[in-house]
Amino acid sequence: MNIFTRLIAKALQMPEQGIENTLSLLDQGCTIPFIARYRKERTGGLNDIQIGQISSKYEQFKELQKRKETIIKTITEIGKMTDDLRQRIDDCWESTTLEDLYLPYKPKRRSKAQVAREYGLEPLATIIMLQKEQKPFEVAKKFISKDVTSIEEAIKGAQDIIAEQISEDERSRIQLRNTFRREALMFSKVIKSKSEFEGAAKYSDYFDFVEPLKHCSSHRLLAMRRGEKEGFLRLSIDVEYEDECIGRLQRLFVRGTTPCGKLVNEAIEDSYKRLLKPSIENEFSALSKQIADEEAIKVFTENLRQLLLAAPLGQKRVMGIDPGFRTGCKVVCLDEQGNLLHHEAIFPHPPVNHVMQAKIHTEEMINKFGIEAIAIGNGTASRETLLFVKELDLNDKIQVFTVSEDGASIYSASKTAREEFPDEDVTVRGAVSIARRLMDPLAELVKIDPKNIGVGQYQHDVDQTKLKNALDRTVESCVNLVGVNVNTASQHLLTYISGLGPTLAKNIIEYRKEHGAFLSRPQLKKVPRLGPAAYEQCAGFLRIPNAKNPLDNSAVHPESYKIVERMAHDQHCSVAELIGNKQVIDQINIKRYVSEEVGLPTLTDIIKELEKPGLDPREQLEEFEFDPNVSTVDDLVEGMILPGIITNITNFGAFVDIGVHQDGLIHISQLADKFVRDPNEIVKLHQHVKVRVVDIDSKRNRIALSLRDL
Repeated sequence: MNIFTRLIAKALQMPEQGIENTLSLLDQGCTIPFIARYRKERTGGLNDIQIGQISSKYEQFKELQKRKETIIKTITEIGKMTDDLRQRIDDCWESTTLEDLYLPYKPKRRSKAQVAREYGLEPLATIIMLQKEQKPFEVAKKFISKDVTSIEEAIKGAQDIIAEQISEDERSRIQLRNTFRREALMFSKVIKSKSEFEGAAKYSDYFDFVEPLKHCSSHRLLAMRRGEKEGFLRLSIDVEYEDECIGRLQRLFVRGTTPCGKLVNEAIEDSYKRLLKPSIENEFSALSKQIADEEAIKVFTENLRQLLLAAPLGQKRVMGIDPGFRTGCKVVCLDEQGNLLHHEAIFPHPPVNHVMQAKIHTEEMINKFGIEAIAIGNGTASRETLLFVKELDLNDKIQVFTVSEDGASIYSASKTAREEFPDEDVTVRGAVSIARRLMDPLAELVKIDPKNIGVGQYQHDVDQTKLKNALDRTVESCVNLVGVNVNTASQHLLTYISGLGPTLAKNIIEYRKEHGAFLSRPQLKKVPRLGPAAYEQCAGFLRIPNAKNPLDNSAVHPESYKIVERMAHDQHCSVAELIGNKQVIDQINIKRYVSEEVGLPTLTDIIKELEKPGLDPREQLEEFEFDPNVSTVDDLVEGMILPGIITNITNFGAFVDIGVHQDGLIHISQLADKFVRDPNEIVKLHQHVKVRVVDIDSKRNRIALSLRDL
């Protein structure tokens, strides 16, 4: 076992053998979805989230190893490296401790202590720090020079050196760090001159706020930091009893009540206030931000996963409507594959009010293009458009859905949209996106930067690199969980398939245009630059309906086709006859097919896939209706029970669309009649719920809702 395996196993509490094999597969270039789905024997059945955690820790420890090498090189070059220090650095795998070890040797700007050293006062600082000299002021006379013109200057310079030494001492930092960990308080104060500015009111909860840092939740911390960034708040982290902190340091370094001890006492107080406390405060500020970021990113990725795996309508002819008042409603008609057949604008709402004309045109489009479902964007004029559609003379089989518009405008102006619809304007592209989201949310939403999809909390305030990595990994996980039809998938969707990426995705699209639909998985090997390694990684996640080999439309990997063929042969039937035939499949004894390469986990997956090949793991889509008597905030009354849709989940609760153009919040305390640690335990994104209106704050545009007692 290598050192990284042991460190990761300890950090994540996972078996070492599974981690060792996972690291080996990652180093070979295998993707997380491939390892999770097709290498369960090697990993011990770790899922994609666990493998992702292992990958992240692996990168973290590799970065720490590079940092250690840099530190060792720097200390060695200045001639300060000792065997003991080298051993301590080699054994250290905690970044804070590592930086503490490096701090005394770190190249510094020209500090007060550095100036004092240049003036030759370091020997005086050493004498005072030893605390044996009874007459330090007499000794200080010897250090007077053209740069140091008095005893007081000499003593002060020596104390500056002592202050820096104490601030860099590992014991000092550990002691104060432990105090901050136990006792640190987060303070937030309003900047008086900005308190009446527009936008300040939303931070009013933090105008005079104090809370133990260890209890400060991620959403409160990120809200305060945003208020600070916008210039409304001033934040600080401090401990309540400063004298106690200084006293602990003095007990650590001062020996007795000697004249030198008194000077060291003064140096310690200066060290604490000028150097040590600001340094630890910055450290805890950065650490608390990092923890808050990780929590917010976790919330965002969970929401994104639920959004991407939302129930699809499937391949049906859909009408998409992007609602509007003055500019009208843009209407598009799509075929079963999502291709644009027709578009036009209708004006059923004020100020134009061409209601009858809009009715006639819409009904004509529905009949002409065989529309089976209607998707209406949830933005401006959404409720009015929904009522207009409900009053049309529709076939009972036509379903009507309200669809989130979040990010549609971003998509419509994007390069991807321009390439798809070079001859259409942004309004048409936006309406197409709304319709396609109904048909297949996953296939459409992957075209939009996840930050613009409208789920998560404070996503623009967190570490953007970490956020992007986490979201990309989530999108990749969802796409590969569902699998894609290689003959209809967009280039954007194919990009997220295991082992492909932008270049191979583009090559697949171009090959498809030139040679027509793929007829088998092995044909993928003819795609330029799609070699054996990429084929191994991607083949199991690409589906080919109506292929000659029915396994090409399943999640069974080509490397396992021979196993299925043996199973079919042993059951005296063809592979095609075996697939979906539960009676025959139940007779298979999978233990007969165990080998050194293939174990029970893979065989169990193969049997599940044979029973329901290509099964979509997403749920069925359900229609939903808002309360017809409520369309604006003014229609709300406390105590009302209303239907709603969960639109966003955060650490502090869930947001619900109740059809009034302003989402309400179910605070975490109102989610259930019991203690709730995580809102995801109670609700899911896009879940249909009944909520009670608890409070309406018109001034701050907030609606409080509850699920309790319902």
